[in-house]
Amino acid sequence: MAINILMPALSPTMEEGTLAKWLVKEGDQVKSGQVIAEIETDKATMEFEAVDEGRIGKILIPAGTAGVKVNVAIAVLVEDGEDLGASPAAAKPAVAVAAAAPVVSTSTPAPAAPKVAGARVFASPLARRIAAEKGLDLTKLSGTGPHGRIIRADVEGHASIPVPKAAPAAPTSSPAPVVAAPAQGMSTDTVLKMYQGRAFTEVPLDGIRRIIAARLTEAKQTIPHFYLRRSVRLDGLIAFREQLNKGLEARGVKLSINDFIIKACAMALQSVPDANAVWAGDRVLRLNPSDVAVAVAIEGGLFTPVLKDADQKSLSALSVEMKDLAARAKTRKLAPHEYQGGSFAISNLGMMGIENFDAVINPPQAAILAVGAGIKQPVVLADGTLGVATVMSMTLSVDHRVIDGALGATLLAAICANLENPLSMLA
Repeated sequence: MAINILMPALSPTMEEGTLAKWLVKEGDQVKSGQVIAEIETDKATMEFEAVDEGRIGKILIPAGTAGVKVNVAIAVLVEDGEDLGASPAAAKPAVAVAAAAPVVSTSTPAPAAPKVAGARVFASPLARRIAAEKGLDLTKLSGTGPHGRIIRADVEGHASIPVPKAAPAAPTSSPAPVVAAPAQGMSTDTVLKMYQGRAFTEVPLDGIRRIIAARLTEAKQTIPHFYLRRSVRLDGLIAFREQLNKGLEARGVKLSINDFIIKACAMALQSVPDANAVWAGDRVLRLNPSDVAVAVAIEGGLFTPVLKDADQKSLSALSVEMKDLAARAKTRKLAPHEYQGGSFAISNLGMMGIENFDAVINPPQAAILAVGAGIKQPVVLADGTLGVATVMSMTLSVDHRVIDGALGATLLAAICANLENPLSMLA
């Protein structure tokens, strides 16, 4: 009996993915547990193992296909000697994949079945956008895409069809307040027309770029950010780090300033527990452990691997773990549980010479610390004389729904105190 191999959900939040690579071909014999494909989720490439034994009778989704929905049939597994053509599972797989380009058909498409009022209209996002700009009613159009899906070619060049207007609502004694629609960016067609005649190269969005765009747009539109800024003197920390690194040299461990910042933030979350929280829609979740996410730049985007229980780990353990997570992030080999979660994040651009900046909160986290470069500056010393110190600027971006101003200031003060008194982080 033929069995459909379905697109797996490789993380709790995965809704679709990219079938990056097939490691088997049609006719190959596979065993249970054998890796048969590589699947790209929003931020990672993961191996997909076969559950059952059999022969690959038909590959339904080719390698490189993006937007494959979870639980959609991607291949058919058959038994030896089984006729694939007679298998209903292979003859009509339930595939729902976003078309990468308009499908040009040389035959005349069959007329669309009449649409029932209120029934769902299957159309690509681009087709919907173009239809909205043209004022077309999608229920009156025929789709030539897979399974009758309305695609770009079906709406481009089509005469406008007025969309029926809703009947005016009966007047009420207290009219509802007018709510402004959320701002929409320029459409693809509008931008392309703007740059007609100018040389450019179109760069398609991969999975990670799409998810970054979606998450950061969500963050700036829905999270009420406010920002707290402080500077911290690093001279004591720099001297302490040099001393520790001499002692750790034989073990092959070299602590970075970022390792101390991670530890300082983790300990601060323990001393200010009300700030160790996340936004959960209709409630706030206060966490017991200090799970600190750290932004890692990779080609085409970034990851935020999470160091769990960071307050309980030594500086050397944090350093080793961070180096491992960063190395695997750059090759996109992190598992979803290694970059999801956390209540707090750190984004450090100091090594790139950035003096200060404001970071965007990564939901559902409630705060992110933007760390700038340590710069030698003139300062007033404790005895009132003028001296030189290495000063680092930090900006804490805070979700006002979770953390109020005074609480955020207390958290940032605790972080600064830990950095200016590094010995306390070993106690």
